[in-house]
Amino acid sequence: MALRDSIMESTKTAMKAGDKIRVSTLRLVSAAIKDRDIAARAEDRCKGIEDSEILSLLQKMVKQREESAKTYEDNGRPELAERERTEIEIVREFMPQPLSEEDMKAAVAKVIEESGATGLKDMGKVMGRLKSDYAGRLDMGKVGAVVKGHLCS
Repeated sequence: MALRDSIMESTKTAMKAGDKIRVSTLRLVSAAIKDRDIAARAEDRCKGIEDSEILSLLQKMVKQREESAKTYEDNGRPELAERERTEIEIVREFMPQPLSEEDMKAAVAKVIEESGATGLKDMGKVMGRLKSDYAGRLDMGKVGAVVKGHLCS
């Protein structure tokens, strides 16, 4: 089942169960996907965004909620921070399991070898390939440092 279909089915199930937080979170996800679909149509991609782009979107949403939860905690609003964490868990249900540190390093080494990257000038090519091949499974911020380490040594 495609990722967007899975999200829609989960929304329907949550609506039937009366789970308000889950419904609102999944509606936010669906709205973000539709926004990206509209932008994709402007680029002549009639079918909208692909699953890899949806995974990237979900990863971004999780990161935003983590930052919000931290801000709420810092400002003495634990109830709002808890709501953000609940939303994070709901969004993560649709994401693949993230790669471990060892697997991430192995993936970086593999992509560098396959692409024939030799220096920092090839970093964009490597990062683009990692982003597409491992969508939603890698923290691109951490990966950037690992790729740089490989290409500079």
